[in-house]
Amino acid sequence: MVNETDKVLKLKKLLTFVIAYFVITMAWAYPWHVVWFHDLYQSWGAITRAHPIVPLGIVAIIIQGVVIGYLYPYFYRGGNPILQGIKFNLIVGLMTYSAMGFATAAKIEIEPVSQFLTYHTIFQIIQFSLTGAALGWIYQNKRS
Repeated sequence: MVNETDKVLKLKKLLTFVIAYFVITMAWAYPWHVVWFHDLYQSWGAITRAHPIVPLGIVAIIIQGVVIGYLYPYFYRGGNPILQGIKFNLIVGLMTYSAMGFATAAKIEIEPVSQFLTYHTIFQIIQFSLTGAALGWIYQNKRS
């Protein structure tokens, strides 16, 4: 049976991770998509808006953070917490990657597809490695 202290600790870790996931993802995604490679994404076909609807991106990031933070304690069984966080996040990130990478390329005319998938793969590996390291660090002391 889980006592109130454990519930509070579990909630604090979840909220801490959601905040960390949000900050890291925004710090990485905004410059990547809106500054560094915006024109390249535009050249592949109108797959990025001239003026992104940032609140929709924020909602997506928060949902991802909640789901990842909620599921991670069920996965972690010991070992280096940072490496385990990265491993878990890369596995979970495959779901996001498949929808944002392959499904996007399947639905929208993007040429060349291989270049889009290369950039997208690099972006996602870095995003989920950085946020995975945060995940492992936040949950390292005690499974909850």
